[in-house]
Amino acid sequence: MKEWPVSKQVEEFLLKCETHKDEQIEMLCDDHSQLCCTKCAFLNHSQCSKVTLISEMINTQPTDILGLLVELETFLGEIKSLQISQELSVQSLQGAYKEHKAFVKKQMLVDINTTIDECGNSFVSTSGKNEPYLKEEMCWSVLSILNEFDNITVKVLNEMKDEVISIKGSIKSSIDKCTGLHNDLSLFHEFVQKIRDNKELCLIASIKCKHIIQQASALLGKSGKVFNVQGHYEHNVRIASDSDSCVNTGICVLPDGQVLVADWSNKTVKLLNQQYQVVSHCSVTAEPREMCQITPSEVAVAVDKWGNTHEAQFITVAQSQLVLGRKLQLQHRCKGIAHHQGDLFICSDTALYKYSLSGKLVCRLYEDVSGADTVWKCAVSPTGEKLYISSPFHHKLLTLARDGTVLATFTDPALERPYGLHVTPAGHVLVCGWRSHTIVQVDYEGRRKLATLSTRERDGVWYPESVCYSSTTSTIIVGQWGGNNILVFRVQ
Repeated sequence: MKEWPVSKQVEEFLLKCETHKDEQIEMLCDDHSQLCCTKCAFLNHSQCSKVTLISEMINTQPTDILGLLVELETFLGEIKSLQISQELSVQSLQGAYKEHKAFVKKQMLVDINTTIDECGNSFVSTSGKNEPYLKEEMCWSVLSILNEFDNITVKVLNEMKDEVISIKGSIKSSIDKCTGLHNDLSLFHEFVQKIRDNKELCLIASIKCKHIIQQASALLGKSGKVFNVQGHYEHNVRIASDSDSCVNTGICVLPDGQVLVADWSNKTVKLLNQQYQVVSHCSVTAEPREMCQITPSEVAVAVDKWGNTHEAQFITVAQSQLVLGRKLQLQHRCKGIAHHQGDLFICSDTALYKYSLSGKLVCRLYEDVSGADTVWKCAVSPTGEKLYISSPFHHKLLTLARDGTVLATFTDPALERPYGLHVTPAGHVLVCGWRSHTIVQVDYEGRRKLATLSTRERDGVWYPESVCYSSTTSTIIVGQWGGNNILVFRVQ
């Protein structure tokens, strides 16, 4: 059967230059992997080493249309699944907040009724002359419960409400990106099927598709990019009130570029400005082990001391100052902490637990009691579909599905006793080799090493405890055991 000619709409869509709407695409700049019209080539690519006419590339650069269609269909399915998952996260987040709000109100009523019952029992066993006194005592007790609810519980509920609003906004933004990418992928999937016999349009479509697929890969946390270290420098984060050398066990970078550092040995959390100078600090009740971002201005810190203190301390950054917020008391050790769309993941040394933001235990996802530090720290992929665990006892990095199923186990001579780990917004997995004095990048599936980014011999990294990537400054920040300095690596 004879193929219908390509419609004018499809042809115009594919050939139109995105910068100069009245011009048609005619060339490809190899230096920038960018399609361009004659105006683009003259204005922006005149100094580039290779700009090739599309007409010259048709026979030398074949296009795998069937392969492209399969790839588009795969990404369409994955983006749709992510969108559905995020919409469910919003519902779960709202439900958890409402449930906790109802619970604390119910608990307040239980406390009031218990107080009234106790006072009623006292009425029965006392003489009538003491009744006025007992009634007054009951009123004061009920008033005390109500005041505590107003002063403490309402404050905590308001903090949670702000967190929920902020997280919902972040998820909504991600859903919008999913929708936009899904629409673009659908459009190209439709058009590619209509242009199979037009080599020029197929080539242009395949090049345009690559850019959209790269965006989809980043959104899905599947970026295969390997960091390239350009150089590094050190910054001293010790302050006058520190009694010991700093052991920086946790690092978190906020969207505005400010950096929070958890100093284990001095039981302190420090706030650094964009020049890595300490501008604020606050003490916590025990050793801070790790921290994770909750909202653009709030973090949760894993605070733990053997025997008696196991908690998640929330801290807000307000006008470059640290403000202590609510805390969650836990019934097990709290060594590592991570957050994803309202879910908290906490490592206890031998198990990984999932909690709601209110502190309600959801489930135990994973456990390994074969050693003392088999589940040390954790991180979550951008989509939430993968969890990563460092296991110093086994010298391993574990990759889990969201239900706790082990998907992959990674070991490498360059990764002895892995401690801190971090997943970037694009899905790059960074791991600290504590005993091997290394920072290693692993693929998002957790199966193979992509690069050893830092070593003691080359960069002076010494017992790295924590690592975090800043997309604001394109740097990797490393906390170490002792020495008072953090290392900052410039990367591309």
